[in-house]
Amino acid sequence: MLPRGRPRAMGVAVLLLLLLLVIGFFLFGRDPEYGLGTTATLDGDLYGSRNLSASSPQLLLPPKCEMLHVAVVCAGYNSSREIVTLMKSVLFYRKNPLHLHLITDAIARNILETLFRTWMVPAVVVSFYDAEELKPLVSWIPNKHYSGLYGLMKLVLPSILPLSLARVIVLDTDVTFSSDIVELWAFFGHFSGVILLWLDRLQQTGWEQVWKLTAKRELLTQTATSLADQDIFNAVIKEHPELVHPLPCVWNVQLSDHTLAERCYLEAADLKVIHWNSPKKLQVKNKHAEFFRSLHLTFLGYDGKLLRREPFGCPNHFPPGAEQLQQALAQLDEEEPCFEFRQQQLTVHRVHITFLSYQPPPPQPHDVTLVAQLSMDRLQMLEALCRHWPGPMSLALYLTDAEAQQFLHFVDMSPVLSVRKDVAYHVVYRDGPLYPVNQLRNVALAQALTPYVFLSDIDFLPAYSLYDYLRASIEQLELGGRRKAALVVPAFETLHYRFSFPKSKAELLTLLDAGSLHTFRYHEWPQGHASTDYSRWREAQAPYRVQWSAHYEPYVVVPRDCPRYDPRFVGFGWNKVAHIIELDAQEYEFLVLPEAFSIHLPHAPSLDISRFRSSPTYRDCLQALKEEFHQDLSRRYGSAALKYLTALQLSRSRA
Repeated sequence: MLPRGRPRAMGVAVLLLLLLLVIGFFLFGRDPEYGLGTTATLDGDLYGSRNLSASSPQLLLPPKCEMLHVAVVCAGYNSSREIVTLMKSVLFYRKNPLHLHLITDAIARNILETLFRTWMVPAVVVSFYDAEELKPLVSWIPNKHYSGLYGLMKLVLPSILPLSLARVIVLDTDVTFSSDIVELWAFFGHFSGVILLWLDRLQQTGWEQVWKLTAKRELLTQTATSLADQDIFNAVIKEHPELVHPLPCVWNVQLSDHTLAERCYLEAADLKVIHWNSPKKLQVKNKHAEFFRSLHLTFLGYDGKLLRREPFGCPNHFPPGAEQLQQALAQLDEEEPCFEFRQQQLTVHRVHITFLSYQPPPPQPHDVTLVAQLSMDRLQMLEALCRHWPGPMSLALYLTDAEAQQFLHFVDMSPVLSVRKDVAYHVVYRDGPLYPVNQLRNVALAQALTPYVFLSDIDFLPAYSLYDYLRASIEQLELGGRRKAALVVPAFETLHYRFSFPKSKAELLTLLDAGSLHTFRYHEWPQGHASTDYSRWREAQAPYRVQWSAHYEPYVVVPRDCPRYDPRFVGFGWNKVAHIIELDAQEYEFLVLPEAFSIHLPHAPSLDISRFRSSPTYRDCLQALKEEFHQDLSRRYGSAALKYLTALQLSRSRA
């Protein structure tokens, strides 16, 4: 449940009074010509020394472990990425617990709930508020600002923030801190005595009535606001200058065009907050633009897991599940041969779902999303995949923070990827020595929005016609309802880097007979796909049913609510096998599609495959995971699970 909103009558408007005072520089002070801010205009010393931090009054910092409250309006995919960089800069310097009040649309909330839950930063509380509730309060104001209605919402924050909240710092998403936010919080101490004098006046006049009347008067001469809420705040301040406590402009070094930001500071040590308040963001021109850009890029690429540290000397404020996780990690024996596997299983990766703008397909009863995962070394395969699969995709990418920025640039520069809006990219941030393949698959699978999913791998190219063929097959086989089926897409491979992709099953069979193609892993691991029965597939005109067998790991199309992958399998080996066993245990029937195919492309082996092949310890650890998996199967399915262990033992004796 969200905290109930504050009544709009300003008899209880302490929050907004303080908000106006502390963030006057953030909200009201951007001079449309110079961008220097409230300090310059209110002090009557446009470029004087009073703008510099060196002449700021001595701040009395709050108690060491006092909770600081920060509010941010965030909507859409781009702002959701920006707020991550903002939070990295805040967390890097902060020494106090934080309570974030995020006013979001549905898109941003979905992204940020997942991100903060998986980030697991100690002493950070996050509350979400629905921006839709605020839209009717500001939609009557004509506005030309690029942020749209969201740029007006700071006017009405008291309508949604909790009654108990007395003080809050409101930030834009496009700012970067270069100091501890507690210094900004300390400015509250400079006017605490004055608040008591102003409360009576605010109770009598009412903030809501004040800003609305002012806005209506301003709109008589302005057709629309160009600076969003700032135009209205500026007009209110002009009539009520006593509302503003000026801040040194080092707390809002603005980097829009035509700014004179360099007059705010003498040296880098003066800087407190960098504000990219321009639609062009990092592309703006400024005397010290390269310095500011480097500072910002530092936090863009900074490893967010390093910020999972507690404020030193404060009571522990663990996020949900973090304390139990720490205890489990502490119990691991670092000398145990399979320590890396155990540690990787307990690792909670930060997850940023829908990292780029995404337009979900309209609902269709037989639609299919291709689900896969990849790391940076497979990025070059995305363009070819997009050419082969015109339908929606959900892809999990295992990246470092720096690689995530490279990925953004890669997509932006690609004429193929940049126009595809039905591909959902989900960044899972790298953490640990082993590739969490099944965790990645589960992230991508959970974000698929169509009724069915094609569970593939990034190094496979589907037949050009496969998307349409799968949708038609699902409809013809009447898979909706109670019938549980996994449609098998036969897998092939080529060892040639230059390869003419077959346009039909007939062309594929010709290449197969010529030796240019092979059934997948026929020479190395035939057990993996033997049950597909390729001899029968050659002649098949209709889907046919096959039985599960040990080590079977086909690529399948299943309903979106199918069983998830077992996350204990990390690195290389048995990750898909375990999933197919789970499908069989839940009585999915395996139907091989006669016209479907997908082809594996050659590439250098991954590090985990190399370790599997070269390390007996690695293989022993994988065997231990298999045994634990079978024990869990027995607990869940009883005697019905015995066939899987028997089949595995039988195949081992034949090997």
